[in-house]
Amino acid sequence: MNDSSVLEVRHGTLTIDGETVFYREAGPQAAPVLLLPHGYPCSSFQYRRLMPALADRWRTVAPDFPGFGYSGTPDPARFGYDFDAYATFLERFADALGLGSYALWLHDYGSQIGLRHAIAHPSRIRALIIQNGDIYADALGPKYETIQRFWRDPSPENRAPLEEAVSEDGFRAEFVGEVDDDIAQRVPPDLWKLHWPLMDTPVRRALSVGLMEKLKANLDWFPRYQEYLREQRPPAMILWGPKDEYMPEPAARAYLRDLPEAKLHLLNEAGHWLLETHFEAALPLVRGFLGEVLHYSPAQQRSGSRHRSPSTSQTIERSTS
Repeated sequence: MNDSSVLEVRHGTLTIDGETVFYREAGPQAAPVLLLPHGYPCSSFQYRRLMPALADRWRTVAPDFPGFGYSGTPDPARFGYDFDAYATFLERFADALGLGSYALWLHDYGSQIGLRHAIAHPSRIRALIIQNGDIYADALGPKYETIQRFWRDPSPENRAPLEEAVSEDGFRAEFVGEVDDDIAQRVPPDLWKLHWPLMDTPVRRALSVGLMEKLKANLDWFPRYQEYLREQRPPAMILWGPKDEYMPEPAARAYLRDLPEAKLHLLNEAGHWLLETHFEAALPLVRGFLGEVLHYSPAQQRSGSRHRSPSTSQTIERSTS
């Protein structure tokens, strides 16, 4: 592989449990790894800009979860389409690529899936980048009320808004519905225009609604996620868009309860999809953090040894970029 080709995003497929798994990859094979599980309602497409921008020093890998993007859609009788099933998938995906240890990006549903994976395999996790992923019940934003109403009373009437959200208009609202108009103009419509046709099948619509329903059971895991952070203290950076009505600023600050040494960066005008709207502000922060915690060493990468950054005082940085 020549030097220029490692900077480009490569696209591939694997077969895991008889199902096709699509993934994107960039960077040298021997470089330290950043594993990028995606959020809802998206796919590995959300990391298309980040991956080549890191490929000079790090190997980035992003799969499409089963039932999303270009990956296959297993029969629900064989795949659970819940957070446990996706955490197991993430393990099997990492094993299939021979990833020994890695930093982990936690965003949206990927935060809960990734943390379940981290709890099961703490020795694999070299660092965390936490970006708008909620694990603190007392810091949930006002948009949770619609889902909570269904949890309290799972009637057809209360389920209807969840079903309506799984639509092209619903996807669009997820991407641009919370930020100011001038910021929303930075979000490419490809995110919903291209992704919705991939999701518009009976099984995929049902699994999308089902994941919203299963968020209730996921709340029971919140204390376990917090305990993992408290006990393992992985090096961490919190990168957050506060204009997020599911996960507002208090949801970001809550992580400092269990990770007091983490660096918190608040990008004031950004929301849930800050890599779309504030990429230029986010990238140097990501590169700076990875430069501290993922030093290039082929021998260390093969051994899967764990690395911690030196203890530092709490740092909170706020940007209006």
